[in-house]
Amino acid sequence: MGKITLSVIVCLAVLALAALAFGMLGFFPTQAKAAPPRLEGRVATQAVHASMQRHAPRVTNPLKPSDQNLIDGMKIYYENCSLCHGGLDRKPAPLAKNFYPPAPNLISDPVDHPEWHIFFAVRTGVRYTGMPAWEGVLSEQDIWKVTSFLSRVEKLPPMVQQYWQDTFSVAPAGEDHEEKEGH
Repeated sequence: MGKITLSVIVCLAVLALAALAFGMLGFFPTQAKAAPPRLEGRVATQAVHASMQRHAPRVTNPLKPSDQNLIDGMKIYYENCSLCHGGLDRKPAPLAKNFYPPAPNLISDPVDHPEWHIFFAVRTGVRYTGMPAWEGVLSEQDIWKVTSFLSRVEKLPPMVQQYWQDTFSVAPAGEDHEEKEGH
């Protein structure tokens, strides 16, 4: 039994050294627009989610999702996030595909995470994705406002939907979604 265990350990060590050499010799592509191998994408995505589960505190949003807080969150999103994550018109963001992994369009494909998860990602950023940490750039209150907006983007109150329509001349995200389901 000892020889088998030793053989497995040696094989794993050789594989780890080979992967390290592969990377250190420059064989891994580093371009942000290069399509990653499927396994790399799955492992990276799982690692991000596992890290969030382990490190993100389960904090509760101290702000009520009032119309004004949601409108403020929409404005913060528009001014700071839309260049990478898509505008309120649901069109692709100019920079989205220039990131690795590509930045998700948070309006046409809203996140399905609890508020603590969104808040942590916005506040601390996400390593190896291009997502910056907004802590120290936005106030904690503003981070909570954009978190409130993103977590409710498909189910905003009527006044907030009207503000979206009037200000950005496009129907809010939830309206098109509901119309598609109704037909």
